[in-house]
Amino acid sequence: MTPRLHRLGHSAVRVSTLAFGAAGIGNLFTPVTDDEAARAVDTAWEAGVRYFDTAPHYGLGLSERRLGAALRARPRHAYAVSTKVGRVLEPVASAAGDDLAHGFAVPATHRRHWDFSARGVRRSLEESLERLGLDRIDIAYLHDPDDHLEQALDEAYPELERMRGEGAVGAIGAGMNHAGPLARFVRETDIDAVLLAGRYTLLDQSGLTALLPLAAERGVGVVVGGVFNSGLLADPRPGATFDYAPARPDVLSRARELRTVCERHGVPLRAAALRFPFGSPAVTSVLTGARSAAEVQDAAVLLGRPVPDALWADLKERGLLPAGVPTPRDTD
Repeated sequence: MTPRLHRLGHSAVRVSTLAFGAAGIGNLFTPVTDDEAARAVDTAWEAGVRYFDTAPHYGLGLSERRLGAALRARPRHAYAVSTKVGRVLEPVASAAGDDLAHGFAVPATHRRHWDFSARGVRRSLEESLERLGLDRIDIAYLHDPDDHLEQALDEAYPELERMRGEGAVGAIGAGMNHAGPLARFVRETDIDAVLLAGRYTLLDQSGLTALLPLAAERGVGVVVGGVFNSGLLADPRPGATFDYAPARPDVLSRARELRTVCERHGVPLRAAALRFPFGSPAVTSVLTGARSAAEVQDAAVLLGRPVPDALWADLKERGLLPAGVPTPRDTD
């Protein structure tokens, strides 16, 4: 498959419409074998994915190691890799137990240390390069700086800007699941991109209030993650999760209504959820987490499915989407 690549913000970095989120191959919640991880990345490549996102946080570095190994034989100019700064990994004297308290089924060989200092940023990226085994990192995001916002703005961001100027990274940005702080980065810095998780979906359009119009105005690329809101929009059944907690009855009911309308138009809910963010001109790529070849293939096929304009109009008429929210055109 020939990938559709798009420039990320004002940078020279180009990313695919569908991005591979590598938290799953870092043993998110349950173990994945090395072979399963490699097959997931191989399948993404065959499906035209050319943008891969990881972080030290994911499996205490396991995601970076597996992703780097799976990509190493690929032409380096043909894909982009993003990783993140803000959590530095410190080895522990002896591993005791696992890391499931942080969501990853790996031995607790390291502890995470929040560090948005300039030195911490440079150290984090140097260590990520070593784990990835690649010659460069294309995109570096400040990772979840919610509780460290001032240090991230005053120390970490300027260091990323310096590293971009040195050519050590191609693009810089911030990744969070809150739109307000990301809007502040767009207003106050010269970032290239933001990674917005869970806040521009069929169930939550809070990213549209301030962030997306501002990003479009400033030419900042937006990568949207969490389009299934941690599972509910993938399968709205009792017990499904919304933002990593059991979905409230009213939210579950709304997701089921969305599914019913989608099915009337012959569109799987997952396909509509993947396509929806591209109604905003600021959105460059949608990032989906995958832990298996089957999950990757499913996302690629669904994103390529046509979604008729009539579906979006129907959702608005029924009050399931705000009347003013931008939606993709069937020809996009």
